[in-house]
Amino acid sequence: MKFEALKKETVMLDPREGMSERRIPSEIRLDPLTGRTARICHFKDLQWERPDLEALVAGTDSWCPFCADKILQVTPCFPKDLVPEGRMQKGDMVLFPNLAPYDALGAVATFGARHYIPMLDFTPELMASAFGFALEFFRRVERSGHPESVYHIINWNYMPPSGGSLIHPHLQVFSSSSAPNLMRQELEAAERYLERFGSNFWEDLTTAEEELGERYLGKIGRTRWMTTYAPMGVAGDVLAVVENACCTLDLAPQDLGDIAEGLARVMAEYDKMGIYSFNMNVFTGTEDDDAFRLHLVFSPRTYFSLQLGTPDVGALRNLYNESICMAFPEEINELLKKGF
Repeated sequence: MKFEALKKETVMLDPREGMSERRIPSEIRLDPLTGRTARICHFKDLQWERPDLEALVAGTDSWCPFCADKILQVTPCFPKDLVPEGRMQKGDMVLFPNLAPYDALGAVATFGARHYIPMLDFTPELMASAFGFALEFFRRVERSGHPESVYHIINWNYMPPSGGSLIHPHLQVFSSSSAPNLMRQELEAAERYLERFGSNFWEDLTTAEEELGERYLGKIGRTRWMTTYAPMGVAGDVLAVVENACCTLDLAPQDLGDIAEGLARVMAEYDKMGIYSFNMNVFTGTEDDDAFRLHLVFSPRTYFSLQLGTPDVGALRNLYNESICMAFPEEINELLKKGF
């Protein structure tokens, strides 16, 4: 397992120090599977400014389509051959077609009737229940023989910095025969790795990270947690790999509980840094993708400037797909490790 980095240094005359010479290090790291590069630079204290969340949320329930007084009137229904009852319901959770779909078979699953759930209120029990609800939908899709029943994907955009357009917490749930870009690249690279080395990349990665200890967080059940070597987020990313699981449908109820427990620990530590928003994506193969292991990435989201509303994704990431992390993942790991 190679963890490669190109180390660089900027030399400048700093007016804050009487125009004395200042040397600022940075790194360009290569993702050990795909070779995707990430820049570790703009070093700052691991503390971010948080807005007045109560003021941000105030009044948004009056027009929220996912609240209990509207959801069954304004959300669409599935065709009866897929979901005979139109929408799936589990307690106060509701799953229905995405009114603005970006694939042939996309859905939205709410976390329940509560309009605003602070990040620290996502208990392991609540998250495991929501993930299980999504799996119920995927199993219906699988039983139906739908042609899109190939990759079963869960995305989670939480709060506005993540791209979430509604405060009401929900998951994006979709089955697709078209793997998203990075997931497709990982699937292809994992096959090449297996052919070249005769071993599974994800098993080699987690073993190497545990032995090194610099980015490893811990193990919960059969899920191993670590900060990523070449993160996509400005505040680092957390990777969780499920042993012996190739696809979403391989997850057992115990796995969902273990994943939810790990996420709750990660959220609690990032909250201490002022982070209140994130993306979470599940990366999955099919049941026949032996070279792959199901994993999820938790990526905190924030603003470069809270006052201006400047997003943390600029031209480098948006057009070059070149990510910037504002601290070393190993330093972020030291803070997150307290929760493990």
